[in-house]
Amino acid sequence: MACPYKIYDMFQRKTPRLKSYDYSQPGFYFITICAQNRVCHFGDIVNGIMRLNRCGKIAEECWINIPKHFNNIALDIFQTMPNHLHGIIIIQAKDTPWRVPTAGLHPLIPNSLPAIINQYKGSVKRGCNKAGLDAFHWQSRFYNHVIRQDESLDKIREYIKNNPLKWELERNNPENLWM
Repeated sequence: MACPYKIYDMFQRKTPRLKSYDYSQPGFYFITICAQNRVCHFGDIVNGIMRLNRCGKIAEECWINIPKHFNNIALDIFQTMPNHLHGIIIIQAKDTPWRVPTAGLHPLIPNSLPAIINQYKGSVKRGCNKAGLDAFHWQSRFYNHVIRQDESLDKIREYIKNNPLKWELERNNPENLWM
């Protein structure tokens, strides 16, 4: 009897992205990017305030510099945490209809959210490696949420702003992973 499942189906990665959604279209996007295994590479939270270490400063500087690499990008609020970063990226209107082919993967659309995050993660990795922090790695993916309403935008901004105050309860806090 034949197996009802195709072997390759078991190994297909599930994408956290919305199907048939164009992530290069203008809009507000809430992003969370985590360090691999949620290792705290970026610093510590002391009395509700994030204290960046060298790698954390590199991560923050690279985030601030995203608009220098993508002329249709603006940044809203962001917060570097000990092992992840939350931020809101604003994609503005663009006029780049071509796509960059990638080996065996979906094409990366210039100025799209995946292209922006890919460039950011690479810059942080290179910066931390140059600083002698070779053990730094990102999770392979990132979380995103398309922000479609002002109420949602306000709630997300508040969440990002208050995230260091809630670190003890944060699910990305390594001390809470087994709870």
